[in-house]
Parts: sequence; structure tokens; C-alpha cells
Amino acid sequence: MFFIPLFDDNPTGRVPVITWSLMALCVAVFLFHLGLDAESERRFLFSYGAIPALITGAVLRPPAFAELPDWATLITSVFLHGGFLHLGGNMLYLWIFGDNVEDAMGAVKFTIFYIICGAVAVLAHTAIDPDSVTPLVGASGAIAGVLGAYLMLYPRAQVRVLVVILIFVRFISLPAVAVLAGWLLLQFIAAPASLSGNSGVAYFAHIGGFAAGLVLTPFFKNRDHAIFPAKASAPDRRLKIINRHQIRNEFVGRYRPKRAKPPPASRRDLPQVRRPRPRPRPRPPPPPPKD
Repeated sequence: MFFIPLFDDNPTGRVPVITWSLMALCVAVFLFHLGLDAESERRFLFSYGAIPALITGAVLRPPAFAELPDWATLITSVFLHGGFLHLGGNMLYLWIFGDNVEDAMGAVKFTIFYIICGAVAVLAHTAIDPDSVTPLVGASGAIAGVLGAYLMLYPRAQVRVLVVILIFVRFISLPAVAVLAGWLLLQFIAAPASLSGNSGVAYFAHIGGFAAGLVLTPFFKNRDHAIFPAKASAPDRRLKIINRHQIRNEFVGRYRPKRAKPPPASRRDLPQVRRPRPRPRPRPPPPPPKD
């Protein structure tokens, strides 16, 4: 059994410029190093990926690597990915949840928040395996911070999820708190396997990034956004199964560009209608002269 979030029913009030820019940058960097030969691609990933042994100073940076401070890889590694599935999964989560968090923080604060969460995720992975010489790449840690922020800001938003159980496929709607709590639980379950070095996923980086998002969100959110906002009416806790036609219609409605409504016309903009002047009433004839 596995589940894949598809989209939420939480429209934003602004265009998510930073979220889309981060996605475009990750895709561009991936296509760039995908076009390199095998040796150049390996040197590129080792130069700009975060290697714990270099960050802790356990080993020195080889001359063949790009001239870059080792601390800078806390940031550069966030924009690298190791394959199509790695890139696609990260971009899916960033696309679903990033626009709302950006809307709640603003462009500048969201950019700083994203970078800090990515750096904390790398440091969490480094703390677990400080002597590792394997480069850590991927935006998973930074996006995990975005998930933590979404959990605090929009816990009751409904998320459409694709659930696959053996040969059964269903579309369901779940509150964000259930989807994100389930994702976090899977990270804790799989984290011990990464200690043996056999796992190719840095689960502790995900957990560290998520924790950073929880801690930083109260300081980066706008004042008009509450933490764990209360809902006026009682939440509907029933599991909703949705057919594929409804999923398609909801997806189109969620991301269809909304036409800007024209501003209300002022009195000056309205066409001036000239009212006809009232005709003067005829004066009554003078009374006849008296004898």
C-alpha cells in the first residue's frame, strides 16, 4: 500500500512566484548535469552536493572539486537531484504545499525559510553520519520544512490523495493533518534503516527539515495567519471516496487561472445621462378687467 497526494482544495490569494521559481531552478539544474558525461556529472554532484566529512572537516576538499566553501554546499545541495523519480517526487510536494506556505509568509520570508530548512536538514544528516563521504543531494529537507509549516497553518485543508492497495486504486480526500502526519510517521519508521548505510534516502534530513519548519513557522508567518486555526463548524471526519471525474473537475477548478474582476465603476466613469429640462408651465391668463 502507498499513497500519493495530488492536490489540495486550498486556493491561494497570490501567484506563487517563489515556489514556481524554485521548481524551475531545480529542473534546470537537473537537466544541466543530466547532459554531462558520466565523469563530469560525478564531479559536479560531488562538488556541489553536501558531503558530511567535508562539512565537519574530517577530510579535506580534493583539488578536483569546484572551488567552493564547504559550508556553501548546505545551500547548493538543495537544488541537486539524483534521478527523475527523486526530482518528480520533490517537485510534486513543493507544488502542492509550497504555494500556500508562500502565501502565508510572503515571497522574501518564504525564500529565507526554505533555505534555512534545507540547511538544517543537511546538518541533521551530518550529525547522524559525520564521516560519510557520500554527497547528499535533493530538496527533500527544505520541502519537509514546508510540510511542517503547512501542518501548522492549514491543518484542516482537504488533500486529494491517490491510494493504491495491491490492485485497488482509489481517490480519497483527507485532511492535511492526516496526510502530513502519515508522511512523518513513515520517515520515523524508515529512519533506522538509514543508520546501516544500506538505504539511499536521508530520512534524518527529512525529519530535521520538518522539525525546522515547525520551529520557524511562528516567526516567519504573516500576522494575519493563525497557528492551528480553529474551524467555525465541526470538521467532517468521514472518509470521502472520490471518483475520477470529480477529481478531474476539482483539479481543473483548483488551478484554472481566475479572471480578474473589473473594478467597480465610480460615478465619474458612468455615462452621464442628461435629463430633459422640465418645460415651464404656462401661466394662467390674466383675469378679465372688472367694470
